[in-house]
Amino acid sequence: MHGTIPNLSLPELLRRTASEFSSHPAIIGSGGLGSGGLASDGLTSGGSQDFATVNRQSDAIAARLVSQGVRKGDRVGLYGMNSDTFAVAYCGILKAGAVVVPISILLNPKEIAYMLNDSGARALFHADKFAEAVEYLRRAVPGLSLRISMGDSRPADDTIRWSDLLSGGGPSPTVDFTPAEDLAAILYTSGTTGHPKGAMLTHRNLVANTFSIREALQLEPGKDILLVVLPMFHSFAATVGMLFPLLHGCTFVPMPRFEPEAVTRAIEATRSTIFLGVPSMYTTFLRLPDEHVPRLASLRFCVSGGAALPVEVLERFETRFGKLIYEGDGPTECSPVTCVNPVGGKRKKGSVGLPIPNVEMKILDDEARELPRGKVGEICVRGPNVMKGYWNRPEETRASFFGDWFRTGDLGYEDDEDYFFIVDRKKDMIIVNGMNVYPRVVEEILYQFPPVREAAVVGEPHKLHGEIPVAYVTLKDGCDATAEQVRAFCLENLGRHEVPRKVFFLPELPKTASGKILKRELRKHGEIERGVDSREECQ
Repeated sequence: MHGTIPNLSLPELLRRTASEFSSHPAIIGSGGLGSGGLASDGLTSGGSQDFATVNRQSDAIAARLVSQGVRKGDRVGLYGMNSDTFAVAYCGILKAGAVVVPISILLNPKEIAYMLNDSGARALFHADKFAEAVEYLRRAVPGLSLRISMGDSRPADDTIRWSDLLSGGGPSPTVDFTPAEDLAAILYTSGTTGHPKGAMLTHRNLVANTFSIREALQLEPGKDILLVVLPMFHSFAATVGMLFPLLHGCTFVPMPRFEPEAVTRAIEATRSTIFLGVPSMYTTFLRLPDEHVPRLASLRFCVSGGAALPVEVLERFETRFGKLIYEGDGPTECSPVTCVNPVGGKRKKGSVGLPIPNVEMKILDDEARELPRGKVGEICVRGPNVMKGYWNRPEETRASFFGDWFRTGDLGYEDDEDYFFIVDRKKDMIIVNGMNVYPRVVEEILYQFPPVREAAVVGEPHKLHGEIPVAYVTLKDGCDATAEQVRAFCLENLGRHEVPRKVFFLPELPKTASGKILKRELRKHGEIERGVDSREECQ
């Protein structure tokens, strides 16, 4: 445990920071969502906004929301791409005392309608480009009485325009917050079966996590510039890339989509010092021409989260670009960061590092008994960052806790130096003839096979063996390989029960908006619809 966390709400901390860093840039290079285009340097149109401007604009939004009947505790949807408007709208919703419900831009309208109806949202901020989907939502979400465009195209109905919202005037409302109890956001986790669940994060959860992140990553207020291309509707980018800078006097550069060449140009143009990524992004960087290598010169380091970073990818990236990657982890329900390799301290490749300040982690078995170091069990977390529970899901909330320890669903172990290692997701473990096979172990070997660019392993039911491992791989440009060659390489490095029985070659692996490989899509793949079906099975 480390420093004291102030008992402040997010708006209170934002105002305090805006006062201290008034003229310092808060957001660089982002503009309105209407165009959706990238400038020559890879940034969205527009210049920079200082903290005073972000504070003033979010005050105006809060005032207008309250004048439209939004009250403390009301849920407000936020449906847009990375931009300054997204961040300002987020802050304005919080200042009104309302609860932000971020919406993934990759969802179809029916999925969005479920989230808005489930959360009981009464208002929705949306990007102009999603106007067609919003028309559907008007009919499908009866409680949605207020719609606000984060652009300036003239709406055909009673939707409020962004410029009208900012010019509304009036003082920001005074809201009496209880940080440990009052919700700040409901983040819907992507369910593997059935509907997603809404993780309820309080003001205290998010404030605490930003202070812990600041200490763990040794980020410097007034100096560090974070480039944020991970989607800000996702917990990692929202907390580390957007809320942390706004609450602690750093600067962030929002980019609406991951185009690797545009990202390197943006890093160079803004002299960004921190890059937040997921493993698939670092894999993609390795395919860039050499001219892009010096464009990362301003970076102090990179951070990887969201999924396991293959050691092979980490080593190749660091060798080529000369920048260290600090791997960490944490689920949405934990605001989300729980652990990271210590910046400036000892890094362990393949480890997600040490628990961050104010967060505790343990390895427990299914009976909530603590396991000795080196033994694989479920990673459980306790701390002020852990969610209040799942929205309207009391039974699922109870099932996700051992007392006040949150069950992450990750299988892992702790070594004798307190570093944690994730073996796999509990639900992803494959049982072959009664023996545990951890897909991540197999994937690490696949990444060492020279022709492989990306790999994912899932289990498939089998009459004889119970389950069998199945590998899905993409190959590096100009490389070729057969399923037998892949299996032979695995056989040299793995136990026979761990070797994939089937191998699929795909041009690309399906991914979420945040860059995670979608294993549930691979499980239901059945027939290969893209690329060549090179499925081979060996008994």
